Amino acid sequence: MNIDVMASVKEVNSHRIFKKNVVVIDVLRATSTIVTALANNAFSVIPVEHIEEARKIREDEKEGMILLGGEREAKIIDGFHFGNSPLSYMEDKVKDRKVVLTTTNGTRTIKACIGGENLYIASFLNVTAVIEKLIEYGKDIVIVCSGTDGQYSMDDALCAGMIISLINNMKNIITTDLGWTIKELYEAYKYDFHGLLKNCRHYKRLKENGFEEDLKYCLQTDIYDIVPIYREGSIQVLK
Repeated sequence: MNIDVMASVKEVNSHRIFKKNVVVIDVLRATSTIVTALANNAFSVIPVEHIEEARKIREDEKEGMILLGGEREAKIIDGFHFGNSPLSYMEDKVKDRKVVLTTTNGTRTIKACIGGENLYIASFLNVTAVIEKLIEYGKDIVIVCSGTDGQYSMDDALCAGMIISLINNMKNIITTDLGWTIKELYEAYKYDFHGLLKNCRHYKRLKENGFEEDLKYCLQTDIYDIVPIYREGSIQVLK
């Protein structure tokens, strides 16, 4: 099994994802938020790049069904129901609703990755469920780390490294130098995610903006057994 890794959305191109199982990661916080909303029985999550696109979707559909979520520079967008804190997307708020989500990094990456064989959404929160599905399908994999503002982000790399490490325990894999590097990174710090990430730019920015509970939440592993998949414009739980 071949596993390619992209350090940020800037590396995505149609050739590298063609006929591959693509996994998008944005640990802090978009993919963690998507996983949480769907685990709490949101009907779907619709990722969009632009704020006005999100507002238009709500205008065009029955407003009662649509919730708007998103952030720019870690701050909630004016007039939206939620920001990008996964802790906001609890079942009493999102059950049976469609969530239109736009974020600085994660939703942009998801949209850039349309065109692969399958497009999965991963975070630490559901990592083993995604790994099991990847192994079941057996196709070559591309892991896309969303990064932060187009740059490498260690939180995403750590999650990607976990995926590679755990698949490598069960299957013979071929990966890139980056893939082996982040596998070793995960194995060195698998018992101390916060210790590794505490000096990273995006982690520090969220902490400075008061999102310490989000950091604790997003770095938990396997609290949900779901595999979100992008199909025809929206993300739903794979049945």
